[in-house]
Amino acid sequence: MKDDDIHRVIAILRRAAREWRLPYVTEMAQTRRDPFRVLISTMLSLRTKDAVTESASQRLFALADTPAAMLKLNTRQIEKAIYPVGFYRTKARSIRQVCKQLIDQFDGRVPDEIDELVKLPGVGRKTANLVLTLGFGKLGICVDTHVHRITNRWGYVQTKNPEQTEMALRAKLPQE
Repeated sequence: MKDDDIHRVIAILRRAAREWRLPYVTEMAQTRRDPFRVLISTMLSLRTKDAVTESASQRLFALADTPAAMLKLNTRQIEKAIYPVGFYRTKARSIRQVCKQLIDQFDGRVPDEIDELVKLPGVGRKTANLVLTLGFGKLGICVDTHVHRITNRWGYVQTKNPEQTEMALRAKLPQE
């Protein structure tokens, strides 16, 4: 694929995407831009179907919707609220650790810089980018295995892993 073909590809994808239901985290962020909810819901969404993420997030946020309130729950209560998300036990522990770190290091607020976000337990670059874009309205590029593989198959980038793909796309994609 030639570099100038990306505008055509983006136009095709925009038209096709109109037919799709937005992912829960995107829908939630459009109605209420809350970086904490975006962060926790994104953590829950990894390896989990969207409908499960939605119901688990709603159950959890009905119990606690701030880092301080979340820390008042024990790990078992979080597990019960988020079940059946994938790896719910591990995610429950990570959520408590994240909330503790947010309180101890960031005055209870979600940081708005990728380098700070990836220091949180269970938060990788893809999650950090999603928090930046949906939680703060900043620019970011969420690259998972699929984005990495597709952009490499197109020949738009030649990279070896998703992080390299993110950096290559940041340098190459039009800002919009």
